[in-house]
Amino acid sequence: MTKQIQRGDIELLAPAGDWDCMRAAVANGADAIFFGVEKFNARARANNFQTDELPEIMAFLHSYGVKGFLTFNILVFEDELNDAKQLIESCIDAGVDAVIVQDLGLVKLIREMSPDFPIHGSTQMTITSPEAVEFTKPFEMERVVLGRENNLKQIQKIGEQAKLPMEVFVHGALCVSYSGQCLTSEMWGGRSANRGECAQACRLPYDLMIDGEQKPMGDVAYLLSPKDLAAIDIIPELIEAGVTSFKIEGRLKSPEYVANVVSKYRKVIDNYFDGLPTAPSKEEVRELQQSFSRGFTHGFLKGTNNKQLVDGTFPKSRGVYLGRVERVLRDAVICRIDAPLKRGDGIVFDAGDPTKKEEGGRVYDLRRQGVKIEGEAQEGVVLEIVPGRNDVDLRRVKVGDKVWKTSDPALDKRLRATFETDKPYRVFPMRVTVSGSAGEPMVTTWTDVQKGTTVEVVSEIPLQTALKRPMDKALLEDQLGRLGGTLYQLETLEVNLDGELIIPVRELNRIRRAAVEQLTEERPKPPVYIKHEVDTFADASRNKPNADNDVEPYLTVLCRTLEQVQAAVKTNATMIYADFEFIKQFPAAIEVARNAGKPIALATPRIHMPGENGYHANILKLKPDAVLIRNTGALYYYLRARASSPPGEPFPQLIGDFSLNIANHKAVNLFTEVGCDLVTPSYDLNIQQMVDLLGNSDTSKLEVVLHQHLPMFHTEHCVYCTFMSEGTDFTNCGRPCEESRASLQDRIGMSHPVRVDEGCRNTVYNAIEQSGAEYLNHFIELGVRSFRIEFLEETAEKVEEVMNLYEDALAGRISGTSVWRSLKAINQLGVTRGQLVK
Repeated sequence: MTKQIQRGDIELLAPAGDWDCMRAAVANGADAIFFGVEKFNARARANNFQTDELPEIMAFLHSYGVKGFLTFNILVFEDELNDAKQLIESCIDAGVDAVIVQDLGLVKLIREMSPDFPIHGSTQMTITSPEAVEFTKPFEMERVVLGRENNLKQIQKIGEQAKLPMEVFVHGALCVSYSGQCLTSEMWGGRSANRGECAQACRLPYDLMIDGEQKPMGDVAYLLSPKDLAAIDIIPELIEAGVTSFKIEGRLKSPEYVANVVSKYRKVIDNYFDGLPTAPSKEEVRELQQSFSRGFTHGFLKGTNNKQLVDGTFPKSRGVYLGRVERVLRDAVICRIDAPLKRGDGIVFDAGDPTKKEEGGRVYDLRRQGVKIEGEAQEGVVLEIVPGRNDVDLRRVKVGDKVWKTSDPALDKRLRATFETDKPYRVFPMRVTVSGSAGEPMVTTWTDVQKGTTVEVVSEIPLQTALKRPMDKALLEDQLGRLGGTLYQLETLEVNLDGELIIPVRELNRIRRAAVEQLTEERPKPPVYIKHEVDTFADASRNKPNADNDVEPYLTVLCRTLEQVQAAVKTNATMIYADFEFIKQFPAAIEVARNAGKPIALATPRIHMPGENGYHANILKLKPDAVLIRNTGALYYYLRARASSPPGEPFPQLIGDFSLNIANHKAVNLFTEVGCDLVTPSYDLNIQQMVDLLGNSDTSKLEVVLHQHLPMFHTEHCVYCTFMSEGTDFTNCGRPCEESRASLQDRIGMSHPVRVDEGCRNTVYNAIEQSGAEYLNHFIELGVRSFRIEFLEETAEKVEEVMNLYEDALAGRISGTSVWRSLKAINQLGVTRGQLVK
């Protein structure tokens, strides 16, 4: 495979939260930049750019031969679709090289607007299998950004099977949850990660509860806070696995961080293609840690190792580890340092509890055995570190405390110098040809090799026969090659002059300046895309007549234990969903439902990885009445299976679940058009957004979840394996999940259940159920007929009690308000406010 990959096939993709970060990325070798504007992107807290800056941004990037991708990687609500369309129009007009999109409804809208405007499938799409990639192909997406949970073997398999360019994260912060599948910020603060407002609940401390009892964890409190991804030492393996775009996370980071990380990865990629050693030096790794690090890990790229993913003792960047305090003096601490240190560097003393105030500040002086030393002290030396007097209270520093180097002003100064300069950040090769004869103008052609653009500049003065010193190639190279301060450098000069000729030097200078000016004007010109005028809601008006209001409203019920199924079949539920941890439990549930004469649906896992189709084949062998489908990879599998099933043979109904992230009528239409019989709106919708969606959709194709414990985190990181076993993954953990039940207790004492699935992935559920019962009658008026009630740990008696309440509400015997008051549930249906739209 390495022989097929050329240097030009590989893209280094850098983040930019502001202009300084963008300049830093370009100056240090990025091939492409991703950035957001003031709305519709997954970094609402970044400075972000303004939409009216798009032409200027793209002109700047294109002048340096760099691509610009706009992040549009959030869900789009119904009342935002026109604003979304206007932003896409601005992107098309400005020549943005691609938009990075999460919402498949937005993908549908973009394709209605333009057949050729490039779309990249965001990691928020949760694309983790060849089938998920195949699902995107009818929408002509240019590339996909794989989930950060895919390992090298899986990446290679996806590339070989799906044959679509793949983008992979290689550096920066890791989400503990699958991107696009985290609802924690929404549940606890109305700040949805799917809306760019992640509140980083994974970085908070939790107590581990096992079967209701707190497990002593020592100083390990940050059970869901991963280390930072750093794949710089496995770049060759990623190239050989077929990755074409290497993505650096960090639109909230500093320009120094961008300059540092981009330059390091640029060097490794270039060294690979030059046949040079690619391993970063110890000092280069330290510099990466200095810019930002919670500790480095390969994440899942080398496979699952739960012990290495999460440290658990601190949730924030520490920088470079220096050592431990050996002795505290009156004005200094003694420490054997494991990394270089100098005056002015920042340090912090870590006593093992990041929730408490930590002592830290600048290094004022360094001494060895009481003697002041100048310059930088190297690793391995025992030092007296003297902090600034007003910075650190040494009375609070103890022997054994860890010492971290938190900042290095000299490194920052060096990094800033790369982009705070008047010189061009890059220069490009120029090819020049010169021809002519005496009495005729001299004709020069100038070719911008990288851009492929050629201009012709003709002298205003005719060539003359030289009496003394004719122009030779050396003189022309000297004069025409004076390109300092421009974007160009002379690569080759071809001279085709007829005889010994001369022209004034001032005319050569004029020709050179004119050629450079013309080529420089050509560089920033944007690509031209096809653009159609569309009515965003033209298809919405066609949806409503399809709603079948003659059907009586009905309840379905999702059960997670066999006991719950046995109780649910005694109720008036029209359909039973079985969502069990292990597939071996499904046959018993089907038998219970069949004996009771109830249709039953089997739920797929939230994630679909390469090689996991056997799970879905087993579901089909069980012949359920329906399948609750939770990802596009599984959906593609079942659609293909249905297409190849014998004519006339019954095939399960295909029901798309909330995790498909359906937030607008465009997404409803997309999923029903590809073959879903029923779809479930996203949990990101609040009541008004749900009403807006229902008002523009065929409500006969929608099922609304009315009652549930919100699934907050869905993660490859296994709490059971990490903290309840000696193992590293499912092969050696001893499966403590089959013996005990874990939950995570937050700072206010709420215990959130942690459940596993067949793939050993964890879901953390909210401790308290929520109910949308108050809105039931409104939904019925809008045409919704199917309402789902979901259970988690409830007993059989509780199942019957809850179902009876909702049946009474559906029949009008009690109010929806009475339901949630009786249940003491949270009275809400999603909590996102949609505040990103200005």
